[in-house]
Amino acid sequence: GEEHYNCISALHKSMRGSDENASLYWLARMLEGGEDPLYVARRLVRFASEDIGLADPLALTQAVAAYQGCHFIGMPECEVILAQCVVYFARAPKSIEVYKAYNNVKECLRMHTGPLPPVPLHLRNAPTRLMKNLGYGKGYKYNPMYKEPVEQDYLPEELKGMDFFKEQKT
Repeated sequence: GEEHYNCISALHKSMRGSDENASLYWLARMLEGGEDPLYVARRLVRFASEDIGLADPLALTQAVAAYQGCHFIGMPECEVILAQCVVYFARAPKSIEVYKAYNNVKECLRMHTGPLPPVPLHLRNAPTRLMKNLGYGKGYKYNPMYKEPVEQDYLPEELKGMDFFKEQKT
């Protein structure tokens, strides 16, 4: 019932608030109450990217490993795997940078009127002679061939200067 959602919310907010004791309490309350450990593990995978993100990129690896461990051995043995993951997340630095930037991209797409801008010709794949003749891929600079980063546009012309991490055009 509703308590299912209340407890997962409390777990998320405790980890987000870096309270490892409360995080363990809410985890144990859910597991001891019969919650599916794979449900908790799935939520931890989401938390790893949404709340920790690039502040600790290994968090996602921890979450996926915890999910796999729970899948392999089940309850009650997997409870310590989830507990380790929950404490790791409570102690981890937090960043919502990628989460916010991706939401900005989605908002940009939703607010766009008319057809979406085409993929610039130099970014298009050209597997056929006709496509090459039409200019697909022409002028593309293959970065690994250069010692320094190359100057090249990757967004459509209409979005040139857009920085989704700063929510604005530069």
